[in-house]
Amino acid sequence: MTHPQLAEGPVEFLSGLYISFWLPGLVLGAALAIKLPSIVKLWRDPLLRAVGGLLLLACSVFVFAAPGTIAWTNRVTGVPNIAAPWVYSLITALSASWLLLVVHWRDGHTERREQTRRATRWVVSVYATVVVALWVLFALADVPVEQIQDLDTYYATTPFMREEILLYLVVHTVACLITARLIWTWIRTDGLDGWLRWGLRFLTVGYVTNLLFSAAKFTAIVARWTGHDLDWLNTNIAPSAACIGATMVAVGVIVPHAGQYLQERLLVRRRRRSLKPLARLLRTVAGRREPFVLRAAPEIRLIRRETYIRDALLQLSRHLDDDLRRRSHDAALDLGTEPGRAQALAVAATIVDAVETGRRVPDGDGTGAPDTTYLLQEIHAVSGALRSPDEITAVRARAAVPAESMSTHD
Repeated sequence: MTHPQLAEGPVEFLSGLYISFWLPGLVLGAALAIKLPSIVKLWRDPLLRAVGGLLLLACSVFVFAAPGTIAWTNRVTGVPNIAAPWVYSLITALSASWLLLVVHWRDGHTERREQTRRATRWVVSVYATVVVALWVLFALADVPVEQIQDLDTYYATTPFMREEILLYLVVHTVACLITARLIWTWIRTDGLDGWLRWGLRFLTVGYVTNLLFSAAKFTAIVARWTGHDLDWLNTNIAPSAACIGATMVAVGVIVPHAGQYLQERLLVRRRRRSLKPLARLLRTVAGRREPFVLRAAPEIRLIRRETYIRDALLQLSRHLDDDLRRRSHDAALDLGTEPGRAQALAVAATIVDAVETGRRVPDGDGTGAPDTTYLLQEIHAVSGALRSPDEITAVRARAAVPAESMSTHD
């Protein structure tokens, strides 16, 4: 079935394209809520301040640029179109925050601190001057007719307002180009963390889409200057590009931090799950179940399981047959197992034997207490070996052959 707008032609379809300003506003608001605790806790960190400023300004842009908010601002102040310099100022401040974020993100934790501070002062001073100029130009302009959605094209030929529109678009475009260039150079360097690289990719898409916003605006304005009507680029394509671009920028800011956090949490959970076979085997030795607190953080649960296992292993250590461990290690090597895996299988087989038989190595047999260094440090490797009961059975069977043969020989 053909879409009715597509049947009218591509221009008509594009002119009907519109994405609500509240969608990126919600995404940006969620991103700000996620980062806010860290920003408040580590307020002295310039990078976190830059992230917080970017997200706050981006939220503000889409809140105040929404048609309903523009009408409300004009009505409350009683000044026709005063929402225009206010939104332009927010866009200009947002453009500056893009540059500040990349500067602090890339250089803030290196020896280039002084260079970073100079770049910060330069960006703040230049863009603050632009904001002042926007308000001066608005005060000089004559814009009596309120325009909610198409002010940029409606006043494209009006003295002073024309210069104001061009000024905010130029600084916005320059910020996009510089930021995209910095990110592109950065993303091509070696040694970047995988999550950081993905975040930079999303940022690149966001800034390129913001360039589409500027291109649509410029094209619509130039069309007005030449007597043509391409206002739909201004009223539909440009806002939609801005919404998509802002969403991509928000995702790019979140991904490195959230991705690393989730990866670390997942690693902790995997490490805890990997210890489950060993913890289950040692339950009879410990004489109690592993302590569990429902609301405990994953890191705390991992520490408690590791402590539970090590305590049980210390109790079991006097029952471990060190000679059996050596024979099991040789047996695992004979079966073609690589050395690291063979050591883990040997210890696992020795623990299984001690738990099953409850046998205690006689005191004074000359062997001394078994070395528990590997046992306590490599509990993850040992627990992993316990997930292969067939291998352990084979190792135990082969390790028992020499002893049986010797007994028969005697």
